[in-house]
Amino acid sequence: MFSQLFGKYLVEKEIISKEDYKSAIEQQMKVRVKLGTIAIAEGLLTEDEVETINKLQMQFDKRFGDIAVEKGWLTNDEVGALLKKQGNPYMQFIQVLMEQSKLTATVLDKTLGAFQKEHGFSDTEMDALKTGDIDSLMPIFAFSAKPYVTDIASLVVRNINRFITRDFYVEKIQHTKSLSYCHLAGQKTVGHDSVYIALAEEKGESSFAQLATAFSGEAHNAASDDAYDAVCEFINVNSGLFASELSEQEIEMDMEPTFAYKDQTVEGDFYVLPIYIDDHKINLVIGVNSDVSMGKTPYAYTKHETIVYDVKAGSKGTVLLVDDSKMSRNMLRNLLEEAGYSILAEATNGAEAVEAYKKQEPDLVTLDITMPVMDGIEALKKLLEYDPDVKAIMITAAGQQSKLIEALKIGAKKFITKPFEKDEIVSNVAEVMNE
Repeated sequence: MFSQLFGKYLVEKEIISKEDYKSAIEQQMKVRVKLGTIAIAEGLLTEDEVETINKLQMQFDKRFGDIAVEKGWLTNDEVGALLKKQGNPYMQFIQVLMEQSKLTATVLDKTLGAFQKEHGFSDTEMDALKTGDIDSLMPIFAFSAKPYVTDIASLVVRNINRFITRDFYVEKIQHTKSLSYCHLAGQKTVGHDSVYIALAEEKGESSFAQLATAFSGEAHNAASDDAYDAVCEFINVNSGLFASELSEQEIEMDMEPTFAYKDQTVEGDFYVLPIYIDDHKINLVIGVNSDVSMGKTPYAYTKHETIVYDVKAGSKGTVLLVDDSKMSRNMLRNLLEEAGYSILAEATNGAEAVEAYKKQEPDLVTLDITMPVMDGIEALKKLLEYDPDVKAIMITAAGQQSKLIEALKIGAKKFITKPFEKDEIVSNVAEVMNE
């Protein structure tokens, strides 16, 4: 975030042009190499070990180096050496600026001091900003005495950095009562506490489509229904990781289905963290144990319908995919078809799943746990009543351990976690198919 904040400051003070700033950011993005790539090149980790760490990162929201040390694959000293080789974002940006804009070190040093003073950063905070230490930065930008707010903000920002882009920055969090938006996607977790996490775009921005494109891997030029679906899935990943962190503290939370609203207003008592992705703002909305209304009329971005396909000749088996997210179904369908399976049908909730199973008689069914109308647990119970030998694999986000355990006790064969990992999906489906 240092590069974006300091670069924006330099543009505002007319020290460099906006074109110089954008060019410097683009060059810097090309410089920093992933830690795993360096570790493989140095012979410290194998490709399989790096893949394992990446998967655990998505499931448990931990740093690459921390997981490698926990696994005993790297020492703290080796992680430190890799981080130095990865590069300091502050030095990278300053070097690129000096090369492209002909700025001298003296001018930059003087300007940096003025930047620090204007923003009120302490020396410790400046060090965190220069090194890109998100965990140390977020208490500066997202401080709140309200439980969980800073932790949730840190979690979402880390996942933007992990899944979306490194070209982003945030402004300080605001405690507010009202926020108008053109697009909003979110999710609520309930239990020990009641927590809303949502992303809302104001008019004139395009960050909603940008985030959807980066997370889904498919182009979204505007906030279409599919874009809403992708942003909801991104929120779902964050809600799951948040619930998972609480479960480690023996605090149980249950995730409700995601929701979307269009051209309305958030009302109540909540926090807003402005996040700029490629200079386009999107607002992180957080409400904890407070009276919050995300809008009056939900936007139905998902069509509730069962889709039936022709069985491909020579397939390894037929599958019924059940998930309220089109993005998730598309990813599963592509991976399973590539592995030689035939998707017999798709359903968007548990009630549709039961009817589709009875009519289509697939070899295997994948059931998302959190869905509207009827969730995956209830659907599994009804499927087992109809067919005690049903082969069901549960789809789960992190943080749904109690429901997952319940599903396995009832009769689910396996589970697959979001975000999806190809090897996990294919191996689990193959094992259950061959039982």
